[in-house]
Amino acid sequence: MPPITPPEAPRSIVIGGQTVAYQLRRSPRRTIGLAIDHRGLRVGAPTRARIGDIESLIHEHGQWVLDKLAAWRDRPSASPLAICDGMSIDVLGEALSVRLTGIGRQRWQFGPGTLYLRPDAAQGANTLLGKALREKARDVFAERLAVHAPLLGVAAPPLRLSSARTRWGSCSHRGGIALNWRLVLMPLAIVDYVVCHELAHLKEMNHSPRFWSVVEQLCPDWKARRFELRRLARTLPLI
Repeated sequence: MPPITPPEAPRSIVIGGQTVAYQLRRSPRRTIGLAIDHRGLRVGAPTRARIGDIESLIHEHGQWVLDKLAAWRDRPSASPLAICDGMSIDVLGEALSVRLTGIGRQRWQFGPGTLYLRPDAAQGANTLLGKALREKARDVFAERLAVHAPLLGVAAPPLRLSSARTRWGSCSHRGGIALNWRLVLMPLAIVDYVVCHELAHLKEMNHSPRFWSVVEQLCPDWKARRFELRRLARTLPLI
């Protein structure tokens, strides 16, 4: 993976009369990119990009920046999911009943439409639920990579699970793919969209029109699935 320089000292810019702080990180990329999450405005830029050009791009997208920052400020803080016997959670688009039991040796076990957890003083129900869902996610993601990779004429890449708060997937320059385990809380069609998105980076390591044509080759209705991903992301329980 190309080297990435450490973030520079925080900078600020005035947009529409508002002072907005931003974090700049330089790398051997070709374009300037803007991202906003719980940390605020983050800017990725080519190593030799001028500050004037960077801030011109920020001003060009100024209203988008202000709207996104406001949305993050107004977003209600999620509270951890309270687990009780018989509750239901959505996993891969289907309702899964969670049953708490003191029987058996396994800490968790998936049955038809049911997940059995055996919590104790050392590992509570929330911890076990998270571990069980990560196990499920790894199995499902590996299977979906194996299904879609041959359609691009590539081998299924190495898989790593991610716990990022705002990023659903990534593809390294070495060909490894990371997928956010919380995708398992969404329908399989959404999982497939993210899988196809990251596999497309094995052909085009950018978000150019050629990249999106590769995505469309694997997932013709990717725009609808991306919209649904963004909608569902606001409703996921905190586990």
